[in-house]
Amino acid sequence: MASPRILVQILVTGTRILGKAFLEAGRQAVKNASTPAQGAVGSDVAGVRNATSGSITDKLTREHRMTLDEAHLILNAKRGEEMEKILSNYEHLFKANSPPPAPPKGTPTSGRGAKATPAHSHYLQSKVVRARERIEAELKVASETEQAAETDSASTPPPPPPPPPQN
Repeated sequence: MASPRILVQILVTGTRILGKAFLEAGRQAVKNASTPAQGAVGSDVAGVRNATSGSITDKLTREHRMTLDEAHLILNAKRGEEMEKILSNYEHLFKANSPPPAPPKGTPTSGRGAKATPAHSHYLQSKVVRARERIEAELKVASETEQAAETDSASTPPPPPPPPPQN
């Protein structure tokens, strides 16, 4: 039979190990509570937190809560792609995630003859809309910048013509 001394040593050692584990877990909990979670659900959108400069692009990122790269990924479009292609991707994704139309009267809604209704997602549909708005806002700012540059170059007088060559 085990002596009582060995049982007490096992009990004391186990209590020490468990106490150290709880102490370390408490320290970690305090540390976690004092710093904000990175990438936690419901937290800031990735990239929005980094948009802190006063540039127009960062302003649009904060306003639309989506980076331009994220908008292009959602709409499956490359940078510099034509707006018609982006809008066709938008329309496809918007329709794919919209609720199905109400079935006409007289069609079975359950049973053997009923079709399975496709799934839809209001969340995904709203992300698609926000992505299109973000890209359109970026294009609008780019066109305004181009127009401002053109008016600046048009308002400055052209350089004087070179003197005629002398023979």
